[in-house]
Parts: sequence; structure tokens; C-alpha cells
Amino acid sequence: MRPDRSDAVFSALADPTRRQVIRALSEQGPSTATGLAANLPVTRQAVTKHLSALANAGLVTSSRRGREKLYQISPRPLTDAVSWMADLGARWDERLAALRDHVATSKRRR
Repeated sequence: MRPDRSDAVFSALADPTRRQVIRALSEQGPSTATGLAANLPVTRQAVTKHLSALANAGLVTSSRRGREKLYQISPRPLTDAVSWMADLGARWDERLAALRDHVATSKRRR
């Protein structure tokens, strides 16, 4: 995951309302800002601003449907973020296993 993209993705996902928007889009599929605002505790204008931040991070895309924009999740940045976290977790698991082995070996030598 490129550092500039990962920074944008994690920054966008740091906001709880944006995570709610992502969750809503994942559960109900493509939706308009008006449709999303109907199920969130924020105004349509606030949802539009959050969608803009999510779009800037590459997490959502939009297309026109008549006079409205239809938003949908762009899964690639989420997949990249999950892969990055899984890789980081695996590295820590390896380090912890090596530390555990080192401690066990040290105890046996005593």
C-alpha cells in the first residue's frame, strides 16, 4: 500500500461518521447522499462532505443517476488496508514467537 494512499485511507476511516457511511453502503449497496442521510444522525450536507472525503481517499466512487449522484464503495483501498494490517500483524507474530523462544531458551540454560 502506497504511503500517500494509506494515509488518506486511514485518515478518512478515522472519522466515525465516515465509517457509518461505509457500513451503510456495504449493507444497502449504492445510494445517494439523501438516502444515506435518512439513516444517519447527520444532515444531507454533512453526508455529502463525508462522501467527498471518502472519494478523495478512493474509498467511494460516484456516478450520475438523473440529477443525483449514486455512491458506491470502491473495495480496492479497503483490501489494500486490510492486507497491510495483516502483513504488519504477521510480522509482530514472528517477532513475538522469536522473543518467546529466546525467553524459553534462556530459562532452560539457568
